[in-house]
Amino acid sequence: MILSDTAIDRRITVFVSILLIVVAGLYTYSTLPRESTPEVVIPILLVTTSYQGVAPADMESLVTIPIERELTGLSGVKRIQSTSAEGMSVIQVEFEADEDVDVVRQKVRDKVDQAKPDIPEEADDPQIMEINVSDFPFMFISMTGDQIPLALMTKLAEDLEDDIESVRGVLEVNVIGGIEREIQIIVDPGRVTEYGVSLADLVVLARVENVNTPAGAMELGEGRFSVRVPGEFTGADEINNLVVKAGPGGVVYMRDIAEIRDGYKDIESISRLDGRRAVTLSISKRAGENLIDVAARARERMEAFRHRLLPGMDLVVTMDHSNEIRDMVRELENNIITGLILVLAVIFLFMGMTSALMVALAIPLSMLITFIVLYVTDTTLNMVVLFSLILALGMLVDNGIVIVENIYRMLQRGMGPVEAAKAGAAEVAWPIIASTLTTVAAFAPILFWPGVWGSFMFFLPQTVITALMASLFVGLIVNPALASRVLRRPAGMTAATDAPGDTRHGPPRAWVIRFYAALLRLVLRWRLVTVTLAFTLLFAIMAVFMAHPRIEFIPDTEPTRASVDVDASEGTRIEVTDGIVRDIEDIIGEYGGEIEYLLASSGSRGA
Repeated sequence: MILSDTAIDRRITVFVSILLIVVAGLYTYSTLPRESTPEVVIPILLVTTSYQGVAPADMESLVTIPIERELTGLSGVKRIQSTSAEGMSVIQVEFEADEDVDVVRQKVRDKVDQAKPDIPEEADDPQIMEINVSDFPFMFISMTGDQIPLALMTKLAEDLEDDIESVRGVLEVNVIGGIEREIQIIVDPGRVTEYGVSLADLVVLARVENVNTPAGAMELGEGRFSVRVPGEFTGADEINNLVVKAGPGGVVYMRDIAEIRDGYKDIESISRLDGRRAVTLSISKRAGENLIDVAARARERMEAFRHRLLPGMDLVVTMDHSNEIRDMVRELENNIITGLILVLAVIFLFMGMTSALMVALAIPLSMLITFIVLYVTDTTLNMVVLFSLILALGMLVDNGIVIVENIYRMLQRGMGPVEAAKAGAAEVAWPIIASTLTTVAAFAPILFWPGVWGSFMFFLPQTVITALMASLFVGLIVNPALASRVLRRPAGMTAATDAPGDTRHGPPRAWVIRFYAALLRLVLRWRLVTVTLAFTLLFAIMAVFMAHPRIEFIPDTEPTRASVDVDASEGTRIEVTDGIVRDIEDIIGEYGGEIEYLLASSGSRGA
């Protein structure tokens, strides 16, 4: 075999390559980002348009339908679904799985621009968003305090939000269950009519006055300074003193025709933790960032914020996906160590410690090569990749066992180390290449799985195939080179061919060979019975399976979290929805001894 012979003749190069693989593999393993799920872009775009104060029926006719009319002409669209609520229009456009999201996003943007002339000018510009799994929240932090005013809790939660958003790797933080300050203008219809002022004029006045106006730049000495006129409202008094109308009859101020209240917006979400009023922060990270590191930094900011809490308040992490990834990484490391120990123990019984060490070397080297490939291809260590590595772990030593065993056998026949390594590797090279490629062929079709699930599961065959090819490299290149250097014929053994009853290999190997020889003689004596029995068992197993088939994409596992979604009818007040949620809390509360946290949110989903 040319590859193996070249590796044996240039052993120093192979040893240096091993050192480089170890260094690069350890570096890439330590720097690979950890994520809960692969970064999969779902071919769904959301077109959201806000038009405050407009009823759902009017939102549908004025905003949703004009945009839908333009979007229906797009190619590659699988489904269009729209929702019109008070002051909000949401259109979901789902494309075929093979469509390029970047391309279709631009097409959707062009169609929305074409629909803008048909949309009222008072409506906000439509926003186009894509759905990315990695943008979903990975951590929830709940701030509780029974006797603390909700406004004060919201202010503290917003301060914590600012602190966590400054953490490197955090994409955004949203506050759920808080209240938002709002200055309300309560217009007196009689006075408006009396002074001849329209509501539209008041809206325009409030919008125009509530801005900061740039005023160019000023040069003073050697410096150049930007100038602006601050105009944003900071309190109710500023709105009271706005001039609404001026004329011969006098000046009409805002306070003359309206009452200005410094209050809060209508509550849009309510959050509770274990029945206590809470404000919840949902944290999302940037794509490609290390989930474990980002979560650790967010927890550090949370702990540093505790000294600002008032008596009776607390901060609780109710969800943290980094724990799951940390457990899976720890499980992978434990499996690698366990695999090394088991391989060393089994191979040691039959071929000695030197051969066992060379075979066991295939596990860490193949893993390190796989980590390097993952790093180069910008693949993160997510649950699919970690599962794939654990799946491939047991297949990494197969090639090494065959190669090293055959070289060991050539040594027993009287060949020298270099000659035995070349002959042993050459004899079994094509069989192990064929066996590796057949396993690769079993996983290869998953690479072409279409749809979102195909994008999600793509990392499984990619990782397994990479690990298998790495183990083939170790078997054909590394093992022969090492064997030619360190393997020697056992002391006292003369050149001889293997015989079924030969006991010079040691008691374990001799016992196995004698047992296998006896079993082989038995089945060869009863060939027809053996073949008949094998096919009978095959058809019996197939019959049992077909009689009670159980096919599922993902097996059932014991979940660590459970969620209950409540969808009330359109237009239901949040107080009514929250009453339903409270009833569900009471039912779940009966299992209090088995529940660590009970987080309830009304007006938001997934918290």
